[in-house]
Amino acid sequence: QVQLEESGGGLVHAGGSLRLSCTASGGTFSSYGMGWFRQAPGKDREFVAGISRINSRTDYADFVKGRFTISRDSSKITVYLQMNGLKPEDTAIYYCAARAGWLVSPRGAEYNYWGQGTQVTVSS
Repeated sequence: QVQLEESGGGLVHAGGSLRLSCTASGGTFSSYGMGWFRQAPGKDREFVAGISRINSRTDYADFVKGRFTISRDSSKITVYLQMNGLKPEDTAIYYCAARAGWLVSPRGAEYNYWGQGTQVTVSS
């Protein structure tokens, strides 16, 4: 059983930056591909970024390409989401998720474990 804990959310002005962290416990970190998802009020959960378990292949939603970067540090059992150029429409709860698979996946249903989420609010 893998437990995931997100941190790093907060309130930031448009154009600002935040770095989210997700620390894993209770499992073998290298066995899981990792993803970040978000859910804004009244909207469906959506894929933000993912990183594979091997060779750290990454994938991004079109609306964050060039602004967000996902990375993982196996020694710290942590995955990061560096968010630059934040916009008010990025306001959401951001969730970290882990999946037992080789490839990056944008489908939330393919992830086995989820964190509790961290709130990101971007003011205009």
